[in-house]
Amino acid sequence: MDVQTLRGEAFKALHERDGAFVVANAWDAGSARLLASLGFDALATTSAGLAFSLGRPDAEGALSVEDVLGNAASIVEATALPVTADLENGFGDTPQDCAASIRRAAEVGLVGGSIEDASGRSEAPIYDFQQSVERVQAAVQAASELAFPFTLCARAENLLHGRIDLADTIKRLQAYAEAGADVLYAPGLSTAQDIRSVVQALAPRPVNVLMGMAGVTLTVQQLQDLGVRRISVGSSMARVAFGALLRAGLEIRERGTFTYGEQGMPFTELNDLFRR
Repeated sequence: MDVQTLRGEAFKALHERDGAFVVANAWDAGSARLLASLGFDALATTSAGLAFSLGRPDAEGALSVEDVLGNAASIVEATALPVTADLENGFGDTPQDCAASIRRAAEVGLVGGSIEDASGRSEAPIYDFQQSVERVQAAVQAASELAFPFTLCARAENLLHGRIDLADTIKRLQAYAEAGADVLYAPGLSTAQDIRSVVQALAPRPVNVLMGMAGVTLTVQQLQDLGVRRISVGSSMARVAFGALLRAGLEIRERGTFTYGEQGMPFTELNDLFRR
């Protein structure tokens, strides 16, 4: 059995076991290796984390498929863990675009990926329902034709685009499940009640919930008790890193001091980590 098949089987099995697991979102090879050293079972990419590291905005078409998959390839190569990718809207409006993105994701070693129903256009941020379903169907078909298990996550993006309509979000996720998506995900869920509603509406299909948002204090155990199977952290770890950089820069500029260095990882510890 080749490495990609082994990773694909391992990632699939994480969604089938009892309890919840955290898939940590890395934005480059270095963050991937550090997170892997902490014992996480799987990694995910983050489009926002990548965009910010390149000095670009997120969710505005500033990343090409080559940017995203090149970054994903470096994360795949950095560790032995299974890696799933944020494939945004499949890098195109059509079902064929989504299918092509799944095939290209597989080519760089990924064993999972998400397709979202956000268009990237401010005047019409969410694809129409039927088009959204057809896009997921095409991605599912492409994944099914691969020689290894590829875990497809379908995302309903209403809540991130000001459409606070839980009923429509659930309707979309149910349709994506019927289309064959392996995991369902509605980023922006923030209350136990809403999370429970989504999990119950989609049972027994696994649900991914985003954590690391300001003001949301649910723990892994609480999410597990709600029936959540997978937890991701999106761009939150990248934003924490940028926050530390910002505070260090402000300390130098505003106070003329350098105490921020006391909070950094020791050079030898990082060097030893990346030497392995």
